Amino acid sequence: MYKKENLLNSKIKLLILLIQTIDTVNQMVGRFVAWLTVLLVVNVFIVVVLRYTFSIGWIWMQELYVWTHAVIFLLGAGYTLLHEGHVRIDIIYRDASILYKAIVNIFGCFFLAIPLLILLFDRSLPLIFRSWVNLEKSAEAGGMEGVFLLKTMIGVFAILFALQFLSMLLRNFLTLFGHEVPNIHQGHTAKDVAL
Repeated sequence: MYKKENLLNSKIKLLILLIQTIDTVNQMVGRFVAWLTVLLVVNVFIVVVLRYTFSIGWIWMQELYVWTHAVIFLLGAGYTLLHEGHVRIDIIYRDASILYKAIVNIFGCFFLAIPLLILLFDRSLPLIFRSWVNLEKSAEAGGMEGVFLLKTMIGVFAILFALQFLSMLLRNFLTLFGHEVPNIHQGHTAKDVAL
């Protein structure tokens, strides 16, 4: 009996380590993406000043802020999920018990989110591969090189977001069995600062 219990505890510790590793990856990516927002703001500011003050503009600068905006949303999705920042319609969910929330989250992760992200990844691979083979660049004259890098972000998004949903699934699975997994990255969110 002691060996079975010890084996179970080691498996639980392994799951907790996996959860915290996934959370740490998305936390690091999210912090990197946060700095991209500074680049985005500076880029937009420069484009506006050059265009409306000096009547100067370059297509690549305009594409750069569109691409930066896309990368922020694609790579920041897992971070936002980690910090429960996505919009929920929680009329019933808000006041529900922890076990009910765990069941709803498991169902949503297992039957909705993860299959959709696997499908997205699978369907985006030919697009990404074709883009890399052709070293695709902007269709606009004077546009940015490296559209293949931007398209790669679709696959990276699917992986990071699916991993964060896997973390959420495992965390809620352990909750069902009475094991609380601390969110080591749960800190101050925008909600906390606004209050």
